[in-house]
Amino acid sequence: MNKNFIWKMQKGKPLEIKIKDMPIGREHFTFIAGPCTIENYDDLLEIAIHLKRMGIKFLRGGAYKMRTSPYDFQGLKEQGLNFIKEVSEKTEMITVSEVICAEDVDLMAEYIDILQVGTRNMYNYSLLKKLGKKTNPIILKRSMSSKIEEWLLAAEYIIAEGNPNVILCERGIRTFEDYTRYTLDISAIQAVKNLSNLPIIIDPSHSSGRRDMIESLSLAAVAAGANGLLIETHFAPDSTICDSQQTIDFEMLKNILVRTNKIRESIFQGETDE
Repeated sequence: MNKNFIWKMQKGKPLEIKIKDMPIGREHFTFIAGPCTIENYDDLLEIAIHLKRMGIKFLRGGAYKMRTSPYDFQGLKEQGLNFIKEVSEKTEMITVSEVICAEDVDLMAEYIDILQVGTRNMYNYSLLKKLGKKTNPIILKRSMSSKIEEWLLAAEYIIAEGNPNVILCERGIRTFEDYTRYTLDISAIQAVKNLSNLPIIIDPSHSSGRRDMIESLSLAAVAAGANGLLIETHFAPDSTICDSQQTIDFEMLKNILVRTNKIRESIFQGETDE
């Protein structure tokens, strides 16, 4: 770890972010769920209503999609932003969506509560600087090939421009293993807590790429001290346009909610007993 750079992140003073009176930080646990891609208004509304009934207050949905192939579906773009904003107004859920270029920041900041930087854009410093001039909280995903130091320095680009409200998201790194889509770095949770004051959430959907592994990775993340989960969820996962193999249904999400709450209660009880 390079000792010569200056951190604006304050060690020992965990950051707490308030968005629409909802706190995000190390003293809270945040569930973010919803479809990988916004496909139409009716489906998004149905998903949001169901999630809200489950007690989830954060709705994710991609309006702009960065795809490896230029021929794959790229998202509904501004129409998708309109859909998720309307759904948010009806359900009072807090919205999360990925911004893919600096030119879209101003527009998206008007529609979306929390802006997300994807793995391919962690090194897009012009985008990070532009986000640093906004007040929206930013979810910064770790690049698939980055060291933790590089990830934290990417967060510094946002913070240095005046926006301290950064949420780090570990979404798996690229290794030689190909059974899973990527390899979830559980050790990053404690490393981030040692090195910064930022909350860290885990994306078990992208890290595994496998529906059958999302629950176990979620439980492991909670036990390791993660401050939240970002999970791709749909009422009919196999029918989704993209990433259907890593999207779970509501029943599986319910199991994750119940089991993660039990783990958190056990941890808190242990801390109390000490």
